[in-house]
Amino acid sequence: MKTEQTIRELLVMTGATLIIAAAVFFFLIPSHAAVSSVSGLAMVLSNFVPLSISAITMALNVVLLAVGFLLCGHEFGFKTVYTSILLPVFMGIFEILLPDNTSISGDAMLDVVCYIFVVSIGLSILFNMNASSGGLDIVAKILNRYLHMDLGKAMGLSGMLVALSSAFAYDKKTVVLSVLGTYLNGVVLDYFIFGQNIKRRVCIISKDKEKQICDWILYTLKSGATIYEARGAYDGIARNEIITIVDKHEYQKLMQYVTKEDPAAFVTVYNVSDMRYIPKGRGSL
Repeated sequence: MKTEQTIRELLVMTGATLIIAAAVFFFLIPSHAAVSSVSGLAMVLSNFVPLSISAITMALNVVLLAVGFLLCGHEFGFKTVYTSILLPVFMGIFEILLPDNTSISGDAMLDVVCYIFVVSIGLSILFNMNASSGGLDIVAKILNRYLHMDLGKAMGLSGMLVALSSAFAYDKKTVVLSVLGTYLNGVVLDYFIFGQNIKRRVCIISKDKEKQICDWILYTLKSGATIYEARGAYDGIARNEIITIVDKHEYQKLMQYVTKEDPAAFVTVYNVSDMRYIPKGRGSL
């Protein structure tokens, strides 16, 4: 069973890496925009080094993996090593099969937009498998460990430096496109990776319908709920606050019910992107 699961994971990671390689080859390279990736940096370096983009990408990934293992130990598991090596291999295959590849759209800006959306699909698949394509992820982890920089900011900084490196090889328009593409890439990735998992934390205070609302959440919506005592600062009256975590479909049903059952209920809503359960005995002081 474990072998079957491993094979399945390898197949999914291979497919996701193929998607990323296709995005780079068919959209990023023709646009010449160095959008926050090692492949983007390899594209810039190919103007000065007599090697293919896939070969430079392979060399950069191998160096980054070596530096990562040296500075951060074994934080980079088999999945990262596998995808980091496989990505330039796929790119090399594309280079052999389609040596005269040109822009599909004929417009650099449209190529960058297509690249961002296609690569986000592949990266989100890898992320959901607790894997990555290596590259700048390794740089970000090194910055996080030694400069205590937030991972998101470290990724943004390294990506922006790659985008600015295009100034050494391309014109101002391409540099601007690289910078804007890097920013948009971060926004879209946030949506693909985190946006799909966002839930809503709904807090409800009802004067007369507390039990009905709570029972409806538990037995009709079949969701969990927690009740806290909340005391109003103005009148000092203690009331119970019902708190529940729901997805977007459950949220719509819940709001329809609350509006119908108690239009005067006080409701606050927060977006939640991460929820974790820490078993007893772990994480305690």
